Amino acid sequence: MTEDENLDRSSAPRYNPDTIRIDDPVSFDWDEGNRDKNLASHDVTDREAEEAFFDPNRRLYPDPKHSQGETRRIIVGKTKEGRLLFVVFAVRRKKIRVISARDLNEIKRD
Repeated sequence: MTEDENLDRSSAPRYNPDTIRIDDPVSFDWDEGNRDKNLASHDVTDREAEEAFFDPNRRLYPDPKHSQGETRRIIVGKTKEGRLLFVVFAVRRKKIRVISARDLNEIKRD
């Protein structure tokens, strides 16, 4: 079963360390479309959003609800300063593109 098939079968996001892996080395896609977007919206710098991916205790989840045009995922991880972030991302051309990054305790309703 492929990674995308695993994600599509999940009706609710659940942590499963075997479902999603981020391989090293990791690179990020920051361009004019997403650079500093989270700083303006949620006071999260691009560097802080990246740090969540390197937290050894990070948790990765599928995001099937928002994966219509592309597979999106969620990572919950701490920055070097201990800030717990909720980051939505996609992998494009083998680079991580952060869609949204905010403090974990923020609540957003669709």
